[in-house]
Amino acid sequence: MKHWLFLITLTSLLLAGCAPVGVEASSAVNSPPGIATGIDPDAWNSIPAGEFLSGQHEHPTAVDYDYQMMVTPVTNAQFARFLTDALASGEIKRGNVGIIDYYPGDVFHSVKHEIEISAGDYLLLPLDKDELRLVEDGDGFQSKTGYENHPVTMVTWFGAQAYCQFYGWRLPSEIEWEKAARGTDNRPFPWGETIDSHYANYYGSRDPFEVKTGKLGDTTPVGYYNGQTYSGFATLDSASPYGLYDMVGNVWEWTADVYKAQHYRYLRGGSKADYGYNLRVWTRNNAAPDYYSPNVGFRCARNAS
Repeated sequence: MKHWLFLITLTSLLLAGCAPVGVEASSAVNSPPGIATGIDPDAWNSIPAGEFLSGQHEHPTAVDYDYQMMVTPVTNAQFARFLTDALASGEIKRGNVGIIDYYPGDVFHSVKHEIEISAGDYLLLPLDKDELRLVEDGDGFQSKTGYENHPVTMVTWFGAQAYCQFYGWRLPSEIEWEKAARGTDNRPFPWGETIDSHYANYYGSRDPFEVKTGKLGDTTPVGYYNGQTYSGFATLDSASPYGLYDMVGNVWEWTADVYKAQHYRYLRGGSKADYGYNLRVWTRNNAAPDYYSPNVGFRCARNAS
């Protein structure tokens, strides 16, 4: 248990080290070229019910229902459409510094270090940060040029949940996320046993976006690591056993769980700002639900149809 708590603390420090202010000054200078990876961000794949081994210590865990998850993280283009449509319908609204929405609050247990999340309006996305890859377009939003199929970032847990719920979906639980990432053979990475720079976008992976913008790098288009070669950079197919891309690297992903006596929300997958060993599928991180970062995104889940 002490080892697990140390891991959570260590990775929390890594996430905290990727605070939104000033992190990506170098990567905000130039827009990347638009790259079509051939992976459809509107696609969903199914994950069957059944047992798998979760965590670093191979704990037998059962998911007793079929479900589906998005093949890629939500993109800037997709989130821009959501903002435009949800603002027009009155589902969300503009606040002083960004887009806000009502959240009914969490049950508060008054334990040490717990912060109350009461009912009220909460930030979904700030609009005053240079790292944001979205721009206002009349009464709506669009992606910055070249970032249309990059994962949306700078979205809080409230924003990720609001997006999924707007379409009748939900965020995946931690268990749903991990099974979708690793399958049933206990692999440490979605594609297999080892990692190198041609499988995922992480710190020091030397992908073209990192070479261009500096060591902290930039996001890569969703589905970028699919076996294609881009401008001389050869990628390896990094799909999970269920055909999901970007399950590790690129951006951390919010998950749904609201745990008793905790206000923190948990993230999975590691990001472009993390070392390769932090991309193992059992690695967790946590942050307050109003946290946002250029290294954090999300994808949605839904019940099997």
